[in-house]
Amino acid sequence: MISQTLDIRPLSIPDEAKARLKFLYLAKHALWGGGMHPEDGNHAIYHHEVRTSLESLGINLTVADNYEILFSHPGVDFVFPLLNRGGFVNSEILIPLLCNMHHIAYVGAMPFMRGLGDDKSASKLVATHAGVPTAPWFCYRRGAPVNESDCPAAERWVIKPNASSASWAISDAFDWFGVANAVAGIHEQGHDAIVEPYLDGYDVQAAFISSGGPKALPMLIYEREDTQKLWTYYEKRDLVPNTEKATLKPFDDPELAPKMQAMAEKIAREFEPFDYGRIEFRLNRETGEINFIEINLNCNLWSEKVVAKSAVAAGFSHAQLLETILAEGLKRNGLIA
Repeated sequence: MISQTLDIRPLSIPDEAKARLKFLYLAKHALWGGGMHPEDGNHAIYHHEVRTSLESLGINLTVADNYEILFSHPGVDFVFPLLNRGGFVNSEILIPLLCNMHHIAYVGAMPFMRGLGDDKSASKLVATHAGVPTAPWFCYRRGAPVNESDCPAAERWVIKPNASSASWAISDAFDWFGVANAVAGIHEQGHDAIVEPYLDGYDVQAAFISSGGPKALPMLIYEREDTQKLWTYYEKRDLVPNTEKATLKPFDDPELAPKMQAMAEKIAREFEPFDYGRIEFRLNRETGEINFIEINLNCNLWSEKVVAKSAVAAGFSHAQLLETILAEGLKRNGLIA
């Protein structure tokens, strides 16, 4: 049973395990110097920050920025994979698969569950099965028919790659012609496209980590000036100026927060164990309507993003957050007691 509590304690890796075990940190920008990247923006800063925090733990750490290091056994005991966006479809499951082939333990869910979580349409099916309200949607799979009759009814639609992250290639449309063009554009880039009604409101984030078992961190909400505006990849990566103000702040509504936390727990139980992740809802405060949006396993751990901000609210430093995630993964795989 997942529980939410502000009394989550940071875990530590025993000194003998730090001396005994070899770790591998894999991220696209793991070897980057720490500044902005011309294409991935602040993602490069994030990867460098995680490397710095891991190095501060005093573990025996190898750092790499490519999949090839796992094509043969790399001589490590445990992998921390953040190389999720590899430039090809379903790249998020390659590292877990390679680790399974070599019988190496790693942070995060098994490959099938990673794929289930990253497939936005399939994860909505899981949420619906769990009894959590989810707005209608349809996934136009690449190579399958694109029929208007499958499109959910709406006055405005959001179209995005079914396995996108950071709002990559997101767009909106107000008629079927616009929807079909957006779907075709995503298909041309080799991806499935998910179409759903635009839901006005605010994004509520429920983050989870493992600390003596899966636990929910304090919930957060993005307070936005303009809830009608789409956030683009370039804005989220700080590659273009973002004039809209959005504040990530605690969500402690006495009526809605417990209700939404219970929904998040129902979904999280379907994906256990996954070590860490976040579940996103769209809340319309005027009507009280709540809809599940997506689950993001092995999501962004940058200190400026949801999981780290939620962990700070629970009393964790960034290094303590990462060590807790590692320690739970080591325990779950029998590498420490």
